[in-house]
Amino acid sequence: MKKIKNIYKTIAVLLLIAACTDTDVRELSFLDSMSAPTNLEMLFSITQDNTGAATITPNADGASTFDVYFGDATTEPLRIPNGENAQHVYAEGTYDVKLVAYNTKGDATELTKPIVVSFRAPENLMTTIENDAAVSKQVNVSASADFAMMYEFHSGEAGVTQPVATANIGEALSYQYADAGTYTVQIIAKGGAIETTTYTVDFEVTEILAPTVGATTPPGRDASDVVSIFSDAYTNVTLDELPTSWSSSGFEATTIGSDNVWKLTNLDFVGMVTNYANGIDVAGMEMMHIDYWVPEGVTNELLVKIVNTVDGGEDVESLGTTVAGSWQSVEIDMANFDGNLANKNKITQLLIDSDGVAGIVYVDNFYFYKASSASTFDDGLLTNGDFEAGSEAWLVGVDDNSAAPVVTVSGNTYYSFNVTNAGNPYDVNMSQKVEIIDGNTYTLTFDAWSDTNRPILSGVGLSASPWSNTTETVNLTTTRTTYSVTVAASGYGAPDARVIFDLGAATGLVNIDNVSLRIGNGNLVTNGDFQAGSASWLVGVDDNSAAPVVTENGNTYYSVSVATAGNPYDVNMSQKLEIIDGNTYTLVFDAWSDTDRNVVAGIGLSGAPWSNTTETVAINTTRTTYSVTVAATGYGAPDARVLFDLGADTGMVNIDNVSLSIN
Repeated sequence: MKKIKNIYKTIAVLLLIAACTDTDVRELSFLDSMSAPTNLEMLFSITQDNTGAATITPNADGASTFDVYFGDATTEPLRIPNGENAQHVYAEGTYDVKLVAYNTKGDATELTKPIVVSFRAPENLMTTIENDAAVSKQVNVSASADFAMMYEFHSGEAGVTQPVATANIGEALSYQYADAGTYTVQIIAKGGAIETTTYTVDFEVTEILAPTVGATTPPGRDASDVVSIFSDAYTNVTLDELPTSWSSSGFEATTIGSDNVWKLTNLDFVGMVTNYANGIDVAGMEMMHIDYWVPEGVTNELLVKIVNTVDGGEDVESLGTTVAGSWQSVEIDMANFDGNLANKNKITQLLIDSDGVAGIVYVDNFYFYKASSASTFDDGLLTNGDFEAGSEAWLVGVDDNSAAPVVTVSGNTYYSFNVTNAGNPYDVNMSQKVEIIDGNTYTLTFDAWSDTNRPILSGVGLSASPWSNTTETVNLTTTRTTYSVTVAASGYGAPDARVIFDLGAATGLVNIDNVSLRIGNGNLVTNGDFQAGSASWLVGVDDNSAAPVVTENGNTYYSVSVATAGNPYDVNMSQKLEIIDGNTYTLVFDAWSDTDRNVVAGIGLSGAPWSNTTETVAINTTRTTYSVTVAATGYGAPDARVLFDLGADTGMVNIDNVSLSIN
């Protein structure tokens, strides 16, 4: 089979080369970055006539052809193109069906599933039907039975063709109803026999009328950069009235899990008074933020009004088209409120309005903010990884004169491009030229999101012929997520190589932000951002002595005040981890103090003879990212450590975002 695969790959490449012009040949590098098929599935069905005639329908992302091994005496597989199915007649028995999915160049992925062929009616049918905890009016169904191959789900809806879904026996399916209510549903288990087995029940499909989880926690901000009306993440201003006596809405302060939220019912408008003497000053803020959640059926336009009763004036802004069933985060540029306000430094009243009466509205994270004056993002080997300098250093393809497209939303700038036609991955590309050294391993980290579920390719490679590269497929969703890809430059390198994002293989919007490239194979440290508190961090090497941490504006970090100067190791923070003799490591961390002072940072043993390699780092009152490269020469241990010795100078030491990688 390995020979067949290699022949298939060779033929595919030769055909592609024959079809290419000289200019196109250099772009055949996309074959190197093409990923093997993923998300393999097989759906089984069988005729209910005691013949054993079964149909196997394969599916996979990135597959062009399939080999189906039937698992019986038929030794040779059946090859079928993507989109077709395989038919086979079985004798009674249980068989392991193997599916091999191939991409265009012949890379393969396998999946094996059992198939039961029986001419007895299914027995011992066991079913589960549940409302989905997060998706309104969605039911999740599963079924198991002896002598069954598949099952059908009949939703009981009038005017809807039944069955609405099928699945392999023992596997789950989901179905979305149009309306909540009670339905007579059926699950029909089928095997190779003429007889089937049916389970019927009246089931109530429910609509979710309240969020099941809290809104996304806002990012940490300095107190001077935010004016919070209502949020667990920040210190809120004191309100004189909430709600006001003249509000036209039900109001309840409640919780979703541990998250405090407002529940507004029969909302026309709800008002709140900051104070009528001087109000609150939001003139220096750049954006207003609010999160809302409404159930399906609530389509009222929601609005926020800010009022200055001292100098006069008010202005109102819409939160946009209402989206139901999930938390929606809305950002409004404060310049939009300029119209009818004398100024924004004496805001005495705030109102949340509805166009008409909205039945239920949940509200969270209502605040005003501005961008921090100090950027703490570390892009490693790259330039302008957070795109705050626009397109600087980022290119379309490798053309030095073609700037990558960026957008600015709510004060944040990032790469954004909408792919309207799917083609070759490299047809839509963003790159930044950077030195890549042959033999090094690199970790590429970035934030990305889309308006749909779609893949992209990311990695490193050359910016000219022979276009050698190493990439991985990353599957984006509509949720902004941080991804990390570790790739090795094997057999290539250049001073003007590049970091690569190939986006053209699928349609949909691609947004990318906060790109960093580091030498090494990822973070060896656990809880490096301290968001799990002191977990894994120790005072010295005492496993029972947790390092001190604090939480400020939703961000947790290590913090200690050194009152008396002494030996550097008198005040220490460590995390035990494996250090390998002969390896070189890069230690990256954020640090700041209330004065100018030194810290010692590096790696070493957690017991005698206490061998270590450290560097002295001068920190100050500005939060800064530092990088230390150290080699473990002549020592190593499974319980060695990353260490910070802080006792040589007085003053506060704050440390956050610690990472350790192998070079």
